[in-house]
Amino acid sequence: MSFRKLANYALVAGMAGLMLVGSGCAAKNSGIQVGPRPYYLVNDLDDGKLKTELKKEQDAPLQRTDFSIGHRGACMQFPEHTKESYEAAARMGAGICECDVTFTKDRELVCRHSQCDLATTTNILLIPELAAKCTQPFQPAEYDADGKMIKPAYAKCCTSDITLAEFKLLQGKMDASNPKARTVAEFLDATPSWRTDRYSGTGTVMTHAESIELFKKLGMKMTPELKEPSVAMPFQGDYTQQQYAQQMIDEYKAAGVDPKNVFAQSFSLDDVKYWLKNAPAFGKQAVFLDDRYDDKGFDYQNPATWSPSMKELVADGVRIIAPPLWMLVTVENGKMVPSVYAKEAKAAGLDIIAWSFERSGLLKNGGGWYYQSINDIVTKDADTLVLLNVLAEDVGVIGVFSDWPGTVTYFANKKGLK
Repeated sequence: MSFRKLANYALVAGMAGLMLVGSGCAAKNSGIQVGPRPYYLVNDLDDGKLKTELKKEQDAPLQRTDFSIGHRGACMQFPEHTKESYEAAARMGAGICECDVTFTKDRELVCRHSQCDLATTTNILLIPELAAKCTQPFQPAEYDADGKMIKPAYAKCCTSDITLAEFKLLQGKMDASNPKARTVAEFLDATPSWRTDRYSGTGTVMTHAESIELFKKLGMKMTPELKEPSVAMPFQGDYTQQQYAQQMIDEYKAAGVDPKNVFAQSFSLDDVKYWLKNAPAFGKQAVFLDDRYDDKGFDYQNPATWSPSMKELVADGVRIIAPPLWMLVTVENGKMVPSVYAKEAKAAGLDIIAWSFERSGLLKNGGGWYYQSINDIVTKDADTLVLLNVLAEDVGVIGVFSDWPGTVTYFANKKGLK
């Protein structure tokens, strides 16, 4: 085969950047392809024990691992919560994948990160008959006589504005919007430079039930997140939060999914308690997503500021807690170490899942929100692997959400994590 033919073959076979290149190729008969990124990060690590471990047997076949969780699929490069994004996460070895669950006007469950994100995650504004149904149709940015923006562009389009049949007419896109936009086209053309539109030519939106069947087919476990409604509940006067929470679980029962393969999530402790009481087979491994960092006075290094405490969460039946990455680590003597939050969670007997890996731009400037507790010592992208190592070995997390699961899959395989 000529070099040109070989190169063309690699390009086609490498859909979504999952090419079998150089030392990044998976061995024969392995269905898992993580692409070149993990190898790029490993090569950029400072010399030492971690780099040696991660470079060992780089051509060995890789296996699917529950430690690697697809955050909205593989949304670093694919439109989130689309069939294509989910399939890419599976190809990269994610053992678990997420459908954020919300509802339509006719109370059908669909996969969207937020009930009212359709203007930034789909093409709804390009479909006039649907755009007209948005809670707030597109409003262009306003400027004064000197050209200074005085009001940003805005649109608010919710799944609850449209029926399921109308939702299925949409196409997913990379989540972004341009606040300076004067037109819909400008508003939609805003993908961050560290992502790409290369794989947004198709973005097949999915119902929750469709995601269940797809994950079953792909051999993945499931972690649905019951999203906080953006509309007043009870919706339409009689659709309650409890009905919503039960409906999500009922779709797994209807699909014959073993509860042990489902990790239901919510930022609402009341939702978790509801599942524990009314669907205990699912509730016993429900995940409490912790956003108490927004609470006034909260300090992840001071247990006195946490309400409820870790022991109180366990007493309520919670078994898994999931905070953002930065809440699990701090810096001591120039090194990443487990935070007080992490130590207290483990001491109380809680399992921990972290979110979200590979969800920042270049880390040479510290990494931003997800790295805020360790910004001072984050200097390059390879430091993500140092963080991942601390989370796995020192904190003892059982899984990590990632926008590009291939990196976590590779790490887990080299560390022997299942």
